[in-house]
Amino acid sequence: MTREMLPKTSSRNQLEDALDVDVEDLQTLGTFIINTAKDEDTSDLSILIQSIGTSCKYIANCVRKLGLANGKLGGKAGTENVQGEEQMKLDLVAHEVFSRGLDRSGRCTVMVSEEVEELIPCASSPHGRYVCVFDPLDGSSNIDCSVSIGSIFGIYKATERGVFNPKDALQPGKDMVAAGYALYGSACNLVLTIGGCVYGFTLDSSLGEFVLTHPKIRVPPSGNIYSINEGNSKFWDAGMANYVNHVKNIQDPPRSLRYIGSMVADVHRTLLYGGTFSYPSDSKSKDGKLRTLYECFPMAYIMEKAGGAASDGKNRILDITPHHIHQRSPIHMGSAEDVKEIERFLTEQ
Repeated sequence: MTREMLPKTSSRNQLEDALDVDVEDLQTLGTFIINTAKDEDTSDLSILIQSIGTSCKYIANCVRKLGLANGKLGGKAGTENVQGEEQMKLDLVAHEVFSRGLDRSGRCTVMVSEEVEELIPCASSPHGRYVCVFDPLDGSSNIDCSVSIGSIFGIYKATERGVFNPKDALQPGKDMVAAGYALYGSACNLVLTIGGCVYGFTLDSSLGEFVLTHPKIRVPPSGNIYSINEGNSKFWDAGMANYVNHVKNIQDPPRSLRYIGSMVADVHRTLLYGGTFSYPSDSKSKDGKLRTLYECFPMAYIMEKAGGAASDGKNRILDITPHHIHQRSPIHMGSAEDVKEIERFLTEQ
């Protein structure tokens, strides 16, 4: 009997029954990325993203082992990063995994990491077409209490192939060609955009693969959740205070507050459910707290590609041209209508 004559099963097969998916639609990150490659540039980009995916799988495995590693992964490292923040042991592991993987891919000319003060030049390669900026482990203060944490990355084109150019690391966010984040929580999710739609993948530990589970994510135009650290409320300016008071006490029905304290986790919920995530400037942090290049830009790029918006309170975040690799910015992102409402309150103060 030839292959063409083999009868199809009368209904779903065992895998389909177990996972409630159509096997024909099952797509891994690897096959998805390969299918997006149209030329040499995008082929190199696909290799770079697959390297990032491998790094995220390694970090996810470390997160799962935290409580079993006899203190080798959990706890404080006894050092500080460039921002003066105390580093956790897993911060250093994640940085090493990301930077080594990107360098060995041969597709980068320069990297920027939250954990290192200076630019990181990559080994010279004729395939070095890209610049990668990343926060290897966002929300690391939550590591030891098993709260969701994540990794954030953004990718730009280098101005000249294989040539280290420091200016390439200071491009505006709108010039990104790809961005994504990994969330290490009850599941390990990888959310990615290559300049078009936003796609979500979930790590299947039995396969060791990220599988496409959320095709073409779209953030709702408005939502009933706001996310902000109200512990900083005494430092807010009048506009921010008036907005939060409005959504809590005046708007009917009032919005619900949800704040995890890990940017990746808070933004992931906002992306799927709608509403807003805010980390505003205030009297304590006049330039905001989150880093423009490797936190605000990638997340804003993803949010816009999903139909949402991202603002510094007055202007589009992605239009900013950074002047320093560790520059900070206030940010408000999420459902487009809700971000516009925040901008209105901030400009009317």
